[in-house]
Amino acid sequence: MDTGERLNVLDWRAPTGAELPALVLVHGLSATGWIWAPIARRLHDHTRVLAPDLRGHGLSESPRTGYDLESLAYDVLTVVTAAGLGPDGDGRPVVLAGHGFGALVAGTAGVLRPGTVAGLALIDGGWEDIAEATAMDADEMLRSLADPPEVLASMEAYLADRRDYDPSTWDADQERAARAAVDEKYQGRVTPVVRRFALSGSVRAMFDYRPAAVVAAYPGPLLVAVAEAGGADDMAARERRLALDDELRRRASAGLPAATVRRYPGVGHNLMRYRPHALAQDLLALLTAAVPGSVS
Repeated sequence: MDTGERLNVLDWRAPTGAELPALVLVHGLSATGWIWAPIARRLHDHTRVLAPDLRGHGLSESPRTGYDLESLAYDVLTVVTAAGLGPDGDGRPVVLAGHGFGALVAGTAGVLRPGTVAGLALIDGGWEDIAEATAMDADEMLRSLADPPEVLASMEAYLADRRDYDPSTWDADQERAARAAVDEKYQGRVTPVVRRFALSGSVRAMFDYRPAAVVAAYPGPLLVAVAEAGGADDMAARERRLALDDELRRRASAGLPAATVRRYPGVGHNLMRYRPHALAQDLLALLTAAVPGSVS
């Protein structure tokens, strides 16, 4: 970075002659770029795929400041330029996809530099006001994010906890992503890699996010992927649908192209784990729509 900090970036190189835009994937809160491995493995034969660790996360450095959404968005845009992509890197615009908190970062980047971002994917995030959706404030959310001591007692306990979310989808990709998010101490216990001040700054940035500033402002092709663990009578799922409908109406009122909405029933937030093939196909369709002159 121009401020001296270093960011870690996973880079799955494209085959020679790839015609689709590069895909830049932004992870969510307390995760790392490795959470995207199931998607990158499915798409790197089509185009170049990059997945940075946000500042304060993974192997990226952890400055004390810069956890507001605009700073994080500029970090991602700097990764694009450093990879020789986008107008500032003398390359073609890219498609950005963000998961959860990463959707807020990716969306902010898309609005800041629409000429660099040829397509935007909001993966189970980016259309809700966090305070309204969670009925929490930032401090309450921070307290809710802590793992119980028994989960952090050992790497084995931590991995077992992550595996037991859904044993049928636990594989080498999921184990690598889980291991990347924690640091194993010499006593055997594990601690989150993300520093406390980085987590606090990121959570507070979530509460400053205004969905309309992205959904009703980003001018390019937009994909919204929605995890719907609850059924039709689930109040939380209903509120999420209503919030998305509101933002899509604002987008239409702004005269912007209609967003593509993909719903994934019966699964939780981590769509990269629970529906990697379907999500990869939806992202591939967005990459195709982002090619200049394409008709979606």
